[in-house]
Amino acid sequence: MLTRIHGGRVVDPTAGRDAVGDVWIEDGRVVAPSERAPDQTIDATGCVVMAGGVEVHSHIAGGNVVMSRLLLPDLYVSESAPNGHPFAHAGGSGSWIGANYARMGYTTAVEPALPPSNALATHLELADIPLLDRGGLAVLGNDDHLLQLLRDGEGKQAVRDLVQQTLAHSRGLGVKCINAGGASAFKDGVLKLSLDDEIPCYGLSTRKIMSALLDAVEEIGVPHPLHVHCNNLGLPGADDSLVATLEAAEGRRIHFAHAQFYAYGVVDPENPMTGGFRSAAERINAAMEAHPNATYDVGQVVFGQTVTISLDILRQFGGRKGAKPKKWVISAGDAEGGGVVPFLYRPRGPVSSLQWAIGLELMLLSSNPERTILTTDHPNGGVFTEYPRIIHLLMDAEERAKEIATLPAIVGERSGLPKIEREYSFSEIAQLTRSGPAKLLGLTDRGHLREGAKADVAIYRDERDRTAMFSRAKLVLKDGQPIVEDGEVVAWFSGKTLSLDVEADAGMEKRAESYLQDRFGAGLDTFAVPDAAFPENTGTFEDVACRA
Repeated sequence: MLTRIHGGRVVDPTAGRDAVGDVWIEDGRVVAPSERAPDQTIDATGCVVMAGGVEVHSHIAGGNVVMSRLLLPDLYVSESAPNGHPFAHAGGSGSWIGANYARMGYTTAVEPALPPSNALATHLELADIPLLDRGGLAVLGNDDHLLQLLRDGEGKQAVRDLVQQTLAHSRGLGVKCINAGGASAFKDGVLKLSLDDEIPCYGLSTRKIMSALLDAVEEIGVPHPLHVHCNNLGLPGADDSLVATLEAAEGRRIHFAHAQFYAYGVVDPENPMTGGFRSAAERINAAMEAHPNATYDVGQVVFGQTVTISLDILRQFGGRKGAKPKKWVISAGDAEGGGVVPFLYRPRGPVSSLQWAIGLELMLLSSNPERTILTTDHPNGGVFTEYPRIIHLLMDAEERAKEIATLPAIVGERSGLPKIEREYSFSEIAQLTRSGPAKLLGLTDRGHLREGAKADVAIYRDERDRTAMFSRAKLVLKDGQPIVEDGEVVAWFSGKTLSLDVEADAGMEKRAESYLQDRFGAGLDTFAVPDAAFPENTGTFEDVACRA
């Protein structure tokens, strides 16, 4: 069926489009304008037409997500309840996740922490999320097998083969590195780790582990750069860790997760842990300008109750004293470990307000929104359903000033946000939420509306209230089919799980089998993600090609 979306303001920065025009769709793809009469015409007059949104970093599946539900059931009440909490779900949290992303015009979402030892369970949860295409990033950096190879000087080829084998068996879309070596160091009593500190037992450092993974990702041709969660998240002086890590990449492609939590400069160098922090947004953006090999997602903080979910056991253990309510779970198991710590970003609280300001400052200072991806590190900085409000604040300086006026003076004293007058355009919002994340993940068939793209399309009424505009899309198409009309889901279906098209090296498979049998008494098959494990109605896997 040939469909024409007619009369809307088409915003596609990858094609230089920002004008009233048409988008043509056939067989689930965007096609060139046709001389044939369309089978149907969608009237988009008075609307903004964009590609479907792409989420690059949202914790929506996995063991710690499950643990958070058990620890905080009050955050997972029924969505149909009056004034239900934003973590509410109907028919399972997967339904809530899929529906609320779709209502905002998002059509793809990636879970950034796919532990290889828990890959099957995580993929089964991802497959339970309807309406979206989805994927996961395989986590390496504290894996004992990897650290053994590095300690024993096995060489780049062995590391590359292990990374490729891990991607193949976990069916990951990319590789993530979380405070590399931190989980191992924690088991030896280390509570703080920096880039060049020695990790007991292995004689390695974060720098050495991360560098080996950077090389492996490049050699394999993984489209997504190594996704890095640095040392010292959330501490005064964390900006030093991010800048040092950026320089340590030495020009290799690197992506930084939730950069807002690293944009914390020391206020008092004499008392770095007691003098509080100030915004280092200007420093972070200057460093990014000087290193075009790097990208970051923001990790914007929003006010209210949430729960922090992370495999960074050092920071979760350190943050447990700030838990609200006063209950938490820390797991120091094999490989990553991690923890679940509830947290309240206090409305109008000075620290929370400064964190809120720093995220916005990062985005408003960025000269290239395609390298500055909108996230809240859901749920760590807050729930993803706050994206429309964040977009509103980016696009409307007057609205931003009104919000700042209600906050403590520290926002103006320790950040530059109140002085920034910039307002994002629709094209820049599309870069921040569509073309940027799609390029970052290597998903060449989405994030744009050029010929050949998947017909993932979001149509919004052009309202002055940008929060309302981006909260409830007028129409969302997934693969050319309507899934949302006037902010309500009208068709339920399962998307596809995106995974990298790689094959494991036979020699490394044999070595990994021996290692796993020796360590766990179970082999590779135990940790595999077979097609047969997935019911037919949960969709299928779709291969993403490696870079040449």
